[in-house]
Amino acid sequence: MTLPPDRIPVIAGIGEITDCSKEFAAALEPLSLMAEAARRADAETRGLLCDVDSVDIVGLVSWRYESPTAELSAVLGVQPRRAVYGDVGGESPVRFLHEAAQRIARGESDTALVLGAEAQYAVNNAKRANAELPWTPYAVNAPRFRRAADYVHPLAIRMGVAWPVNVYPFYEIAAAHAWGQTPAQAQEETGRIWSAYSKVAAENPYAWLPKALTPTDITTPTADNRYISWPYTKRMVANPNVNQGAAVIITSLAKARAAGVPEDQLVFFGLGGFANERRGWLSRDNYRHSMAQHVLLETMLARHDGRAFDALELYSCFPIVPKLAQRTLNLASSFEPTVTGGLSFFGAPLNNHMTHAACAMVRRIRDGARNGLLYGQGEFVTKHYGLTLANEPVTTNGTHDITEDAHIQRLADPRLGDIRPVDETPNGLAELETFTVIYDHAGQPTHAVILARMPGGARTVARSSNPDEIAFLTKPDRFPVGAEGHIHTGPDGLPEWRVHA
Repeated sequence: MTLPPDRIPVIAGIGEITDCSKEFAAALEPLSLMAEAARRADAETRGLLCDVDSVDIVGLVSWRYESPTAELSAVLGVQPRRAVYGDVGGESPVRFLHEAAQRIARGESDTALVLGAEAQYAVNNAKRANAELPWTPYAVNAPRFRRAADYVHPLAIRMGVAWPVNVYPFYEIAAAHAWGQTPAQAQEETGRIWSAYSKVAAENPYAWLPKALTPTDITTPTADNRYISWPYTKRMVANPNVNQGAAVIITSLAKARAAGVPEDQLVFFGLGGFANERRGWLSRDNYRHSMAQHVLLETMLARHDGRAFDALELYSCFPIVPKLAQRTLNLASSFEPTVTGGLSFFGAPLNNHMTHAACAMVRRIRDGARNGLLYGQGEFVTKHYGLTLANEPVTTNGTHDITEDAHIQRLADPRLGDIRPVDETPNGLAELETFTVIYDHAGQPTHAVILARMPGGARTVARSSNPDEIAFLTKPDRFPVGAEGHIHTGPDGLPEWRVHA
């Protein structure tokens, strides 16, 4: 159906803040960062903040509050009918924006606020100084949301690959090998894409590291750019050590006009939707691609008549994410992947980067772009959410896309592949499927972690601390995917890998 103006959702105001205070005692806590971002968004809406009836707070990591929604509402002086504290996930801000727009389209909400903030930089500095922060008391007993690591197979935890920084390399290596790349070629592609992110960050006034870097700056390991989990260096991974906040106010077209918000400031919603992989990443069919991501972006592109978007924000926690997206979206090698500068250079305020991305996308559309795609991801290449924004109402055959359920998960489920059994006590011959090498803070390798297939098709996890094995795995001229080896149980009960000569 075609929506009347009082049901057409628009982004009417945005607000951002980056607090670069060197002195941790002077830094703003997350609650204050959120409040300031909301007030800046309110200034753009000519005072619509007082009418907010729905609030979504992106899940906080750096500081815990007893009741984040109640405390923020009190600080802002608002009384929303609906106030929700979000769960963990880098895709969650995109979901909150989309769902807020859908509630307005259905007539269930009038004005909504989506916001979040982190202050990990200040928290880390205070910890190093063994000092207390003069903030709202840390709520030790506040309810915790489940973290990504809570969904990891026990064998992976025992092997030291319980965090995304150690898991995304499995996808990076398997995909690059499937594309016919050598490690050197894969790193060259990473350097080119990450350099493009840094150039956008250099022009963003809210970026944490506003400096344009060359591909070589990114790919060359140095004391300041050590390997973290091969093949990723420090400059290739998300940087959560920031103090940043962002807020978005969504309302109806009619209410925005009545408030006097200029027409050229309003940004409209298009299609939104999600697709998720199976949560247990160790049991997924393969690591050459993410079928959930592929189906999501394939659908978003098809509903856009296969035409390129004017602007993009491709989630960039690790290089494999935009690399996969680039191929599904059929983007040229010179594509600009971001409007913010990405999680390495703009900053990665934990779950909240995509709220900043929404703000940057709104500015890009106000500056003349017709449309843009926000794509966020969460956990271990697990949760994928896409949302289009535009400079005019988006319709397909006269129908506003925002009112529809895209049913993308339904399309993805039959294509997710087989569930792989996991062998927790492997012994004998195995074929290397993918791997990573984990490094210490001095940039020295501690051990390799190998995902391997046993003869019956089960997957297992094994390790190797042998320098010769690590050198074999990390040669720049080829990926040893498919190499045969032998797995046996070590003295501590963990599987160990030895490649066949």
